[in-house]
Amino acid sequence: MKIVIANETHFKYAQIICDTIADSAKVRGTGIAKRTPEYIQKRLQNGNAVIALDGDTFAGFCYIEVWGHEKFVANSGLIVHPDYRNQGLAKRIKKRIFDLSREKFPDAKIFGITTGLAVMKMNYELGYKPVTFSELTDDPEFWKGCQTCKNFDILTRTERKMCLCTGMLYDANALPKTNAKKKPDSKVFERLKSIKETLLLRKDKSK
Repeated sequence: MKIVIANETHFKYAQIICDTIADSAKVRGTGIAKRTPEYIQKRLQNGNAVIALDGDTFAGFCYIEVWGHEKFVANSGLIVHPDYRNQGLAKRIKKRIFDLSREKFPDAKIFGITTGLAVMKMNYELGYKPVTFSELTDDPEFWKGCQTCKNFDILTRTERKMCLCTGMLYDANALPKTNAKKKPDSKVFERLKSIKETLLLRKDKSK
């Protein structure tokens, strides 16, 4: 298994990347922003993505988005093909795209929004902290990308202050000098997700 920085030679994988992301969202029943093959190809072309390949077979993917004149970057679209799940591949891809983000954009804050508990735990292990949406980029183009998510009405109703996704931020300048990594407590993230679902989905049903 190789995890490499993607380029134009990987254009042929754009469609299967989009299909795998869409299929995963259906299975999990969670909101996720849809992406087109053309959108993915742009990330492959500018070297802002990593792809996992088992020989020539697609196994996983993640890409970088740049916002606010390089003040913020997001690691988005993390996906592992069903044939390669439960092997620790997602964690390896996440670490590689995180390292690439720090190499290419050393002064940027790295952030993400997710409903996935596994992604929250991976982010925490890398040094991310849960934050309010107001601490993330205010670039309207980023939030426009949420329009294809099934939970977009919640984001709109709360005036972009809250959604089922949890915002997480890595700011190297804010980390303590001696930063001992702590193992994340899964129950904390599970409680956070449960509380948000109860509050926000209840409001939807009462409308």
